[in-house]
Amino acid sequence: MKITYPPKALIALVALICVTVLLIADSISSDAGFGLLGTIVGYAVGNGIAAQRGVPVEPIIGKRWTEGDPDRRS
Repeated sequence: MKITYPPKALIALVALICVTVLLIADSISSDAGFGLLGTIVGYAVGNGIAAQRGVPVEPIIGKRWTEGDPDRRS
């Protein structure tokens, strides 16, 4: 396995750790915690599968588009 975009992997890892700590501390319900964990893992796995197939992947945080920008996505 080769991590080609470490910032995205770091964000996912930090989110996993934070949600796990919140679950252990009983600060959030288990339904909410497991939903968040599933979403984070699903996003990471989906990006990995898309990367293997050569499909472009949308970044977690991207450029904010302005009016009149020729590259603006609809």
